[in-house]
Amino acid sequence: MAKKENPHQLTHKIFVLDTSVILYDHEAVNSFQEHDVAIPALVLEELDNFKSGNDTRNFEARNFIRIIDQASKHNLLNKWFSLNKNSLGKFKVLLNEFPQKQNAEILFGEGKFDNRILNAALALKEEHPSHKVILVSKDICLRLKAKSLDLHAEDYETGKVKNVDELYTGKTALKNIDIDIIEQVRKNEVVKADEIKLPFTNANHFYILKNKKREVITYYSLLDKTIRLVNKAPIFNISPRNAEQCFAIDALLNPAVKLVTIQGNAGTGKTLLALASALALRKEYRQIYITRPIVPLSNKDIGFLPGDVKSKVDPYMAPIWDNLKFIREQFANDEKMQFKIDELVRTEKIEIAPLAFIRGRTLTKIFFIVDEAQNLTPHEIKTIISRAGEHTKIVFTGDIYQIDTPYLDSESNGLSYLIENAKHHPLYAHITLQKGERSELANLATELL
Repeated sequence: MAKKENPHQLTHKIFVLDTSVILYDHEAVNSFQEHDVAIPALVLEELDNFKSGNDTRNFEARNFIRIIDQASKHNLLNKWFSLNKNSLGKFKVLLNEFPQKQNAEILFGEGKFDNRILNAALALKEEHPSHKVILVSKDICLRLKAKSLDLHAEDYETGKVKNVDELYTGKTALKNIDIDIIEQVRKNEVVKADEIKLPFTNANHFYILKNKKREVITYYSLLDKTIRLVNKAPIFNISPRNAEQCFAIDALLNPAVKLVTIQGNAGTGKTLLALASALALRKEYRQIYITRPIVPLSNKDIGFLPGDVKSKVDPYMAPIWDNLKFIREQFANDEKMQFKIDELVRTEKIEIAPLAFIRGRTLTKIFFIVDEAQNLTPHEIKTIISRAGEHTKIVFTGDIYQIDTPYLDSESNGLSYLIENAKHHPLYAHITLQKGERSELANLATELL
């Protein structure tokens, strides 16, 4: 008579995490509720290679190693054990990389870490035929390989934003608004929000109020529940070209808003507006810091490039320098202001450097701009914001559909995560820029190609 299987075993899952998941979120091992979690021994070896350095993935690797070290003080890693007293599932390091049936190294090639990780998961599946073994990876290709070997595989879902095409935009156009309300706002009078039926009353939000041929652009404040006029004036000789850019400038200049995100396609003016606003407010901050994450070219580390540190990072920072040069050119007839901008750079009142260079710094009284924020993980975004000291303003700009890192997408990147989770906070404002203003030729590429 066949042995009756335990129903718990049939529904019980074992999740096998690869290195990409841990480098994305060092606390991933605690995200699977009552199910067991395992990592191949090879992952520990890869993490050992990542543990040194100032990049976020180095911090993720070190933090994960500490978690496992703390939990395994009285346990052997090759035996199932609980990571902490609240854990419902158990944890184990997989030592066996030699499955009897399917062998990934024979099919896909020997010596590759990914194929050895696949073999560890396949061997675990053979060892526990009544459990559902699932490989979790941020690497799409590795997931496809797993599925071709009849091994369940999925992306790491924690921190993902669903329905990203419906992501909060920060703006709404309202029609048929009472003409008296529009005239009140046009006269720069503050209007109580309860006088207008608003779709968003739980977030700082921008509105275009319309009545036939008349319209006015406004800002709704979550703090005092009022609507006021949004200014269309130039900022540091940069003139806004549409309502969206006016909204962005308003958020950037608003002293009550300490955290701003600007999302949009290339050429919509995200970085330029942020930098111009920072320069306009330069006297209110100790320093203007503009940074972006370094995404190595052709998967080569920055150390691959020749020269000293400045020579290595300058190619990555070039777009920011281009924006600063463009702003300087707007003062072609004002040598005094051109000299002032040059002096701000020379005295490091304006500092342009890679994101990794701010590690360990407390951001006090700084206007801090993070460009290309879509290339950051949710944990990196959280780390940056947590470093904010008194009188600091942080601005994230980026395009969630133009991601350069292999393990992020429009749903899992830090910018999408921040927009979705911060939208109801009174210190936060967001605007999505959709109209390209770089050139008609650039717009053609965005719209048609």
